[in-house]
Amino acid sequence: MFLNHAPEQVLIEVLNLHELWDPFKTKVWARAHAGEEMQDPEFYPKAELLFPSGESLPKAWIDPHYRANVPMPEHLSAAAATG
Repeated sequence: MFLNHAPEQVLIEVLNLHELWDPFKTKVWARAHAGEEMQDPEFYPKAELLFPSGESLPKAWIDPHYRANVPMPEHLSAAAATG
């Protein structure tokens, strides 16, 4: 998968997609696509990555507690209370 590394304004190829999707991982192993020669892979902070369209990564990919502040639907909270 190709993403944009915002600070360098360069396209990178993520080499391990599991690192990208895992919200507990803060960096991904990737290779920059700049210049004519193949670049060596290195770690890139996920906080600095964007989709090529300019959109940020989904919160579920970067925040392990992304559901902590999501209120439970009323019908589920009532069922849990009567449990």
